[in-house]
Amino acid sequence: MAGETPLMIVDGKGVVVPWSHQAEELLGHPAGEVIGRPVTDLVSPVAAPGGDAAERGGHDALRDGAAGVADGGLRVQPVLSEDGSVTWRIFLLPADGMAPGIESAVLDAVSTHMAGALFVVDEELHVVSANDPAQALSGASARQIQGRPLPDVWPLSSPGELAHILRQAMTDGTSMTDHVMRAEPKSVPQHTHTVSVLPLHDAPGAVVVAHDVTGQEKAHRGVQALYAVRERVGQTLDVVATCQGLVDALVPGFADVAVVEVVEPVVRGEEPPLSPLGRDVPLRRAAFGNSGGDRQARAHPVGDVRALPFPTPYAQALADLRPRTIALGPDTPWLAADPTRAEAIRASGAHALLVAPLTLRGKVLGLLSLYRTKRSDGFDEKELALTLELATHTALGIDNARRYTREHTIAAALQRHLLPPAPPSQTAIETANLHVADERGAGGWSNACALSGARTLLVVGEVAGHGIHTAVTMGQLRTAMASLAALDLEPDELLARLDDATARLVRERRALPRGDPLRTQPLSATCLCVLYDPFTHTCAITSAGHPPPVIVGPGPSTQVVEPATGGALGVGEGPPYATTTVALADGDVLALYTTSLLSAVRGEDGTSDPQSLRRMLADTDRPLQDLCDDVLYRLRADTLPGDAVLLLARTRPFPADRVATWALDAEPTAPALARRHARHQLAAWGLDEDTAYDTQEIVSELVTNALRYGAPPVLLRLIHDRALTCEVQDRGTSAPRLRHARSVDEGGRGLFICAQLAHNWGIRYTNDAKTVWTEQCLPQQRL
Repeated sequence: MAGETPLMIVDGKGVVVPWSHQAEELLGHPAGEVIGRPVTDLVSPVAAPGGDAAERGGHDALRDGAAGVADGGLRVQPVLSEDGSVTWRIFLLPADGMAPGIESAVLDAVSTHMAGALFVVDEELHVVSANDPAQALSGASARQIQGRPLPDVWPLSSPGELAHILRQAMTDGTSMTDHVMRAEPKSVPQHTHTVSVLPLHDAPGAVVVAHDVTGQEKAHRGVQALYAVRERVGQTLDVVATCQGLVDALVPGFADVAVVEVVEPVVRGEEPPLSPLGRDVPLRRAAFGNSGGDRQARAHPVGDVRALPFPTPYAQALADLRPRTIALGPDTPWLAADPTRAEAIRASGAHALLVAPLTLRGKVLGLLSLYRTKRSDGFDEKELALTLELATHTALGIDNARRYTREHTIAAALQRHLLPPAPPSQTAIETANLHVADERGAGGWSNACALSGARTLLVVGEVAGHGIHTAVTMGQLRTAMASLAALDLEPDELLARLDDATARLVRERRALPRGDPLRTQPLSATCLCVLYDPFTHTCAITSAGHPPPVIVGPGPSTQVVEPATGGALGVGEGPPYATTTVALADGDVLALYTTSLLSAVRGEDGTSDPQSLRRMLADTDRPLQDLCDDVLYRLRADTLPGDAVLLLARTRPFPADRVATWALDAEPTAPALARRHARHQLAAWGLDEDTAYDTQEIVSELVTNALRYGAPPVLLRLIHDRALTCEVQDRGTSAPRLRHARSVDEGGRGLFICAQLAHNWGIRYTNDAKTVWTEQCLPQQRL
């Protein structure tokens, strides 16, 4: 009747939802004691004569508790909700309208119209009654299952669990709702149910209600797989790690076995091939995962490279770029084309396969293969569409990793070709270096340049950043430094001019189009220059924001030089560059390094500072390369923020019999005397007559220029080293210049003649003098 208020409402699980005031007055139970409890708590089964409690229906407790309505009855009205569930409204009939056995009618109605399976069991867990869905779940009729144990009627993956829950509920009277349990499948697929156990009060037994949620669980499993893939895939710029992330996200929740194979050139960062993929294109097995652990059979090990066999679904998916699901069985015809994979499939018990190509913009990157074993159902169309979405997301992550690998490979190759293979050792100095490149491609570099006068320039620098542009900038600065070193500049002037070159590069970046990402990347570099002179046993040190060098001598004679530090290159800030001069003894080891090396080196006490590096280099008698290796073995690659560069140099005395020096008076006979000294010295060194003749001409011209345009005293020095060096020093400040004299000129050809006879020449300045020098190739060098 419209507007009639029900006595109570029972939901589809048999739980009292609202409890009216009328029910509270009639039955004597307040709403707080009843709402949320099973309706069976209010039912007291009583065995009817000649029958059992189930036949009687058992609602005497309701009737006995309702004072003044002993002759009345109850009316039950099922109501279908919007979500498809059924609720039951129970109304109180007038005294003259109650029908006998109303309690049994209520239970029958609940049992008949409930969408889920409903079992009533006794204290021995034997089935007392079962509704139609329960009979369908058991695969037997009510007559066949009555009196049998519930675990036998409804086989579960863990039957002991349900038996334990039922006994616990009947012992302490507590109910359990929506507990997830899986049925032991007689055939694929396996079904999942939510189980509620409602103990009967005042009577032994319980009600078991089960709802099949297999479809909901499958949908939830797909959502979880999508979330896991988006969470794990694409978080790294490594192709293999990206593939393994996909496998870890899908196994075991979405698939029992997963395999990812990637086109071999993609792993190396090369451009992926266009579809369709050729049959002979090799694929690398990049990732493998299974729910059975390492004991799970696999066709090929991870890292194996081979072409996919034809005809198989794997090769076909890469040919037409279409995902497909395949049922697997002992008679599957294409398994004969791949016996190794067929054996692994049989060993794993896989019955369903889903293959999806990993493609991006028509290019093939790899293949995803998913398997489900006998404990899982097959793949449906929704899961096929979901897998295609996951494959597309993964393909994007793989392509990003491939592009990074390609850029890193180019940057590493560029940096490798821009750096010298090994610094050349000189007569007065021995060098060795260590270069551990950052995987991201950084800008650390070092160089050892041989200069005139047997001097050596040692340089270590570091460009901030990573990638191709950083490597290019490093090459530009290293080339500029090598060119400036040839001008015989002092270290402070070298860095000042290198800073100018860096500033020009900064301006070039800022002038790039606004859409160029390089435009917004800052350019900053540090550099340390050390100029060693073996005849004065000193080194001039200048730093542009770089860590100080370490000097390690025999015994306790060790120091960390703290030179005046100027600003980093390209920043345009900081004090002017200044030079610090330090004396070195023969056998001292000079260490130049990058900040990245220092931060990755740990001493025995765990510290990372120049002092820890000094202790590693304490044994100066060992070969320099062995010292570099000792530092290498202490590097922590996980903390390497950039290229780790170490340049070691050990001083040694210049042979006294390979250098000769003469002081010349400011007399007209000085050029002739200089020629005579040169001739005798070259004869003592055993040089040929052609070299001696050229040297005499060079000496004569340089001494004549020093006397005519310079200031006394004049010094002549010959050095027999990797080349024959002739140096003339005077106190004048004017610089000679090379010019081409006209045919009528009486002079002006001296320096031109020197330049023709020597393969190199130059001028260098000190605070109070200048030196004009030439270098001639020795006879064995001219071969």
